[in-house]
Amino acid sequence: MRLAPTVAAALLGLVSELTLATGTDTSPQASADQCCAALSKSKVGDKVVRPNSAAYKKSVQSYWSVNVQLEPTCIVQPQSADDVSAVVKTLTTAGGELPCKFAVRSGGHMTWAGSNNIETGVTVDLSNMNSTVYDKEAGVASILPGARWQAVYKTLEEYNVVVPGGRTGPVGVGGFLLGGGNSFHAARVGLACDSVENYEVVLASGRIVNANNSTNRDLFKALKGGANNFGIVTKYDLKTIDNAHMWGGLTVFTPNSTEQVISSAVKFVDNIEKDPYASWIGLWTYNATTDELTDGSLMQYTKPVPRPAAYNDFYKIPNISSTNGPQTLLEATTAIQQAGGKRNAFLTGTYINSADILRKALEIQKNKIDDAKTLAKGKDFVLVVIIQPWPKLFWQRNAGNGIGNVLGLERFDENMIQVLYDYTWEEEADDGVFQRLTEESLNELDEYARDSGKYNEYVYLNYADGSQNPLAGYGDESVEYMRQVAQRYDSDGVFQTQVPGGFKVSEA
Repeated sequence: MRLAPTVAAALLGLVSELTLATGTDTSPQASADQCCAALSKSKVGDKVVRPNSAAYKKSVQSYWSVNVQLEPTCIVQPQSADDVSAVVKTLTTAGGELPCKFAVRSGGHMTWAGSNNIETGVTVDLSNMNSTVYDKEAGVASILPGARWQAVYKTLEEYNVVVPGGRTGPVGVGGFLLGGGNSFHAARVGLACDSVENYEVVLASGRIVNANNSTNRDLFKALKGGANNFGIVTKYDLKTIDNAHMWGGLTVFTPNSTEQVISSAVKFVDNIEKDPYASWIGLWTYNATTDELTDGSLMQYTKPVPRPAAYNDFYKIPNISSTNGPQTLLEATTAIQQAGGKRNAFLTGTYINSADILRKALEIQKNKIDDAKTLAKGKDFVLVVIIQPWPKLFWQRNAGNGIGNVLGLERFDENMIQVLYDYTWEEEADDGVFQRLTEESLNELDEYARDSGKYNEYVYLNYADGSQNPLAGYGDESVEYMRQVAQRYDSDGVFQTQVPGGFKVSEA
């Protein structure tokens, strides 16, 4: 709600009068200053960094997307679950008249400002908690939340095992797993959150608990897709998969091959259960600096079999180049990562698997390319449409296996596809232009899909924009379940009100 100028002025005057009368500054900035001062005096005081320090600047600049690089009042960088507990205990008791506002980040790969950072408040930066330990006998990798997937894969490659994780190396572990997690292995083992066997969690009280299939089972389920609504996860124990070796790469097709690629993609999605080792991602990329639109496909086969038959339809399409060959998961996720240091917007939707939807998604992209050429002040921008399979096999893999998750996907019995509009630009002056173009792209596709009966309400949280409401797409039953779990483990609503970033179940 936006206050009228006269009301806002009156409120500011009241705050000033209170300050003069009591000698106490009750503003949000004063509260944030008190919170940082309290942290500095606590047992984690040596882990608090302030503006103008090298550690502070490094933390802020490490966010993948420049437009989310906010500057908090201070940053605290815990190194253990005990440190996180001390941070939470301090932030829930300090702050004076106003409670401490804080954010939590692991990899910092979300693309909307405030999702994992804050300005007037404290950012809890988990990036120093980044180790991976493999228990060969148990077949479990214990991964700390600030790790990036490329480091996880590098550690596990020594043992020739992997875990279902991010498909680009710089993505952080924490956010990926709490949002569900689509991986190259999803058709084999389900979404990545379903491979988590145990979470170590710091609750709003500061208490450290484990959540698994026998202890705190309700919290265990809620964390499988429930984001940052329940506490701060300080360790993930994941089941490993044998064999880090794969086959695949990027194929760029000739300019007039899009219709063949669309046909092959739709068929691939509907037949993925016949060979769940196969993964495919479609990439239609417009680069303004070259004024070229390229049509590429990432084919990643999760065992080292050359030219597997699952991609036979794609092999028949004329191509310009291909990097397909033997590789490890580490090599694959290093090769295909999207460069950071730009300004980005993501918006995503889910639709019934259909050639018409893919055609419409690409038609919309072409229209937005024309709009961007006219409206953008900068000439360095990239507009990408990313198409990914979302077949029912992904959630059927774990049906009846343990407690399940809160994604609500079991409601659906059709193969689907995800469309991600991924727009990147250079100039800050163009933030409004590209945010609007991205939102228009998805709204137009949603409208077309609704009219044609191919719309689905599920929104993949890890690609969602702050203007979206992915938790609502989990369905009423899942939303109510998460609300009850949040109330049970965080009765004061710390992670609903004091942590404003992310997607809140209280607002779903």
